[in-house]
Amino acid sequence: MNAAARSSRPRFFPLAHWNTVAVCKVQAVLRHAFQRWGRPQQFRVDNGTPWGSTGDLPTDLALWLLGLEVDIHANPPRRPQDNGVVERSQGTGKRWAEPHACADAKELHQRLQEMDVIQREEYPSLKGRSRLEAYPALKHSGRIYSWNWERKHWRLERVLEHLAGYAVPRKVDKCGTVSLYNTNYYVGTIHGGKTTYVMLDPLRREWLFTDDRGNQLRTQPAAEMCRQRIMTLSVTNRR
Repeated sequence: MNAAARSSRPRFFPLAHWNTVAVCKVQAVLRHAFQRWGRPQQFRVDNGTPWGSTGDLPTDLALWLLGLEVDIHANPPRRPQDNGVVERSQGTGKRWAEPHACADAKELHQRLQEMDVIQREEYPSLKGRSRLEAYPALKHSGRIYSWNWERKHWRLERVLEHLAGYAVPRKVDKCGTVSLYNTNYYVGTIHGGKTTYVMLDPLRREWLFTDDRGNQLRTQPAAEMCRQRIMTLSVTNRR
């Protein structure tokens, strides 16, 4: 197996649920994949951690991807048929790798890597040709990536522009605060028990708090929306 094939192999996390995988480890694997295959135009993701949060603000990982000019497309909840190609591919990988026959997670990881290469590069699935032979353009997206490229071209402005399209509800607690990205923001005790709608002003980099009629209640600096915290996935301080 050549070096390119080895570097393209999938990463297996020996954990039961995605939300138990450290988000920094997911980021590291994505960086490796982007370097090999190029940045995709968009990510199709489930709604749970670390990919998304249904009906709310993007997660740390989603913010980082947006800065790389990778859009996020969320699958409809409980609708696996809407993501049938990926679901079928995962099913094939499971059948071929036979997890029940593996002695441990390390062996399963190795089998998944081997089956991935066979399925993509060797199995005659399309008129005797492998998928890679039939679609050679899939070797690389054409959108380059490297760590040096990211440091030079990651765009905070794109993240702020995206967030400007949100208006998320928050209930003001008795102390007059609401929580955004695990940070409490003061709106006013007079508004305790009420619902406020939160938006981002991308030019001033401020959170705007309004009532249900659109009247502005308060603004607060969005200190967490900075290049360093997003790129290090520390917007919510949960790693």
